[in-house]
Amino acid sequence: MRKNLKKILLIATGGTIACVIDEMGLTPAMNAEQILSFVPAIKEFCVVDAIQLFNIDSTNIRPVHWLKMAQTIKTHYSDYDGFVILHGTDTMAYTASVLSYLIQNNSKPIVITGAQKPINTDVTDAKTNLYDSFLYCASEYSVGVQIVFDGKVIEGTRAKKTHSKSYNAFSSINYPYLAIIQDGKIMQYIKAKKEGVPKFYDALDEKVGLFKLIPGASADILDYYFSVNDAVIIESFGTGGIPDGDGYGFYDVLDRWRKKGKIVVMCTQVVNEGSDMTVYKVGKSFKEKFGFLESYDMTPEAVVAKLMWILSFEKRADEVKKLFYKTINNDILYFE
Repeated sequence: MRKNLKKILLIATGGTIACVIDEMGLTPAMNAEQILSFVPAIKEFCVVDAIQLFNIDSTNIRPVHWLKMAQTIKTHYSDYDGFVILHGTDTMAYTASVLSYLIQNNSKPIVITGAQKPINTDVTDAKTNLYDSFLYCASEYSVGVQIVFDGKVIEGTRAKKTHSKSYNAFSSINYPYLAIIQDGKIMQYIKAKKEGVPKFYDALDEKVGLFKLIPGASADILDYYFSVNDAVIIESFGTGGIPDGDGYGFYDVLDRWRKKGKIVVMCTQVVNEGSDMTVYKVGKSFKEKFGFLESYDMTPEAVVAKLMWILSFEKRADEVKKLFYKTINNDILYFE
């Protein structure tokens, strides 16, 4: 074995990569050691230890799981050169965003990967994704939280699942890929700056709701969202706006909850190019009247994660606004 190999901790959480098929469909069942056995070549360039944190379908991921992942990395941070997290694809972008806020000023790689097909099947993307993730984690380039999938390296706060079945499941939204991995070679496009002493956070506010506008949406439903959440993200059409026609009634709902200190954020259902509420009256008038925060070029996943992080320790509207518009791990680059 070569000397000075990077020491990497594999944190397994389940997902398709760990699935076996039974009469009910695919279910996570393989453990970390079994998964590693399918790609023995990893041992040629790094030393790997493994922890089976849990073994669940990522549909079942909740904030408590995110906190456990962050705590595991904090506990072992000084013992390893980097971390690879095995995760299901359905909520992987949320996890990547959340960990980008829970672990800041981080100089070590935290690489998240998974697969669209289980690793024990004849035709699978799992082996390549696993190999590439360790390769990138062990490289000189990797810093902070990234998703490595289908040969692409994506900033944790910029990832979004854009294909439900294809191997190219993830895209980088409003931000370039950090690197491409091809035939065992890393082509690094953006070199991240290594930070200093990491700062870990240990709390999330789960009371963040996402209200998706559809034509004819009910203000009563938005009212209920506010009643059970500390913040509501309104996912609007196009560049962002709220219906102001007859029969909608959103003004009264927003005015009442704004006066009670609830946070409102506008984002867009459109994947690329972000929001701009100043373009149309239906956006500009609401923003000026009710003090909407705006996602601009952030992904909805990052908006959800950032609000959960901020509201866990800060509820004052002015301070929430300052933190929301502070760029953290390249999450927002275009804002007011």
